[in-house]
Amino acid sequence: MKLQSLALFASTALAGPILSARQAYPDIDVDILQFALTLEHLENVFYKNALSTWPEKTFTDAGFSKDFYNQLKYIAHDEEGHVVYLEAALKAAGVKPNAACEYKFPMTDPKSFVALASVVEGVGVSAYLGAAAGITSKAYLTAAGAILVTEALHQSATRNAVGEIPMANILATPLGLNAVYSIASQFIVSCPADNMPLPVKAYTALVENSGNPTAPGATVSFSTKAAMEGTKYVTFVSGLDIVAVSCTMRAGMIEAVVPMQASGQSYAFVTSSNDANLTDSSIIAGPAILEVTPSSPTFDLSIKA
Repeated sequence: MKLQSLALFASTALAGPILSARQAYPDIDVDILQFALTLEHLENVFYKNALSTWPEKTFTDAGFSKDFYNQLKYIAHDEEGHVVYLEAALKAAGVKPNAACEYKFPMTDPKSFVALASVVEGVGVSAYLGAAAGITSKAYLTAAGAILVTEALHQSATRNAVGEIPMANILATPLGLNAVYSIASQFIVSCPADNMPLPVKAYTALVENSGNPTAPGATVSFSTKAAMEGTKYVTFVSGLDIVAVSCTMRAGMIEAVVPMQASGQSYAFVTSSNDANLTDSSIIAGPAILEVTPSSPTFDLSIKA
């Protein structure tokens, strides 16, 4: 579908009855769409920066195939399409879409770019999945689900390109808006002053120091500038599993054992509570991003349709 047609579809399919924006769509839906647009702006600039910096030969010289380079161009096309689609949806709701920010990405060559892309796409999947529960409009929920599927395809392509198992977890991992913003804000230098403020905040950073990938049962270490007085836990989020484990302090580092449930791109938080209910009040720092190597696949032939 051409981008102009996509914008027209968004403006008509999501416009609903002709009411004021606040009558037609609750503030939470507009906030989530603006937040989604913030992420899509970031991804749009991210891919275009890389593809305008390094030509195809640089990618093939780095060991990537011509086919994968072509997939990257499709991904860049998709991210631009997501921006156009979300901007049209916000305009249809009577809201001015936020503009792109200025970004800084830690990439120096095609390999570092693709490695970062696999992580960024995973965060995008987690963002849309985590936001789904807060969307009240069925039309917006359908739109978010449609974008989520495409982001998951991007994640699979980039994970495969860096030698990671695309389907490393039987379930995707949802993240809350603040957790996603805590990751995205690391790439944002500044935003236009007239952008609509978003109801999000960044947690204190948590840095994983052991290196990736790791494995279930392995001990990993973290560092943070957050105060660590009193009993703290490291809470791992992977798929729909939220597992809090005890941690120890050693030479200024926080050490914890990766739970056996973790697999694929997972997230770790330092928390004040060991229950499975992650809240702003219980999160001390995070999320750190971990790549947990999945166990060998097994299946039971006795389980049939």
